Amino acid sequence: MNENINIDEIKKEQERLKEDIAHYRRVMQVLGSNVPIQTMCLPKEIEVILIKSGYERVCDLFGCDLTKIKGLGEKRVALLASRLDEFFSICI
Repeated sequence: MNENINIDEIKKEQERLKEDIAHYRRVMQVLGSNVPIQTMCLPKEIEVILIKSGYERVCDLFGCDLTKIKGLGEKRVALLASRLDEFFSICI
């Protein structure tokens, strides 16, 4: 049995698999972040500011410029960004 192995096809399939896995991770990250903002264990002041600004779920913060949220100063933005990094590092 002599099979022709097409290296180009294998590389294309590997690339498709990588893309599929990356897409799966993004989907799982979004689904995993559809949780209340309180899940991030932020200080109460930051939670109140976020909720009053309409950010009730972690996924609401996707694509958000944290510096534009009124009431968050530089230190609070830094803490929030740090907690978001932690949150996403534990997601798939």
